[in-house]
Amino acid sequence: MSTSEYSQPDLDLLGPAHVRRYQETDGAVGYLWNGVPILLLTTTGRRSGQPRTTPLIFARNGEDYLVVASMGGAPRHPFWYENLLVTSDADIQVRSEHLAVTARTASDEEKPELWKIVSDQWPNYHTYQTRTERIIPVVVLRAR
Repeated sequence: MSTSEYSQPDLDLLGPAHVRRYQETDGAVGYLWNGVPILLLTTTGRRSGQPRTTPLIFARNGEDYLVVASMGGAPRHPFWYENLLVTSDADIQVRSEHLAVTARTASDEEKPELWKIVSDQWPNYHTYQTRTERIIPVVVLRAR
């Protein structure tokens, strides 16, 4: 797919249903979504203090996991990203593996290389960026 094309994703498995099926099956259902791998990111709610779990497309850069705070090109950042700005410690589940991670936003210097990695995985990120004036962050998750 070229960077100018947009592929409408299959939205049959979303949100809480996606999280539940992924957790119930250790990723046998939900790890692959529209041909790309998904991890579950659990952050701490910045207001509630409660755990919040979100299914996210991810890519790898060495040992790091990369996720994108795109929200389809919405005008504001997704809640999970705002949670990470307050508390950078989080947990991820990749299939049956559970990892404690520390999150950070990619720097301006490293973002072009990481953007290429994530957009090679999910070319729709290019389209999402055209839908918003905000800069869509790439988030680096590193096991702690």
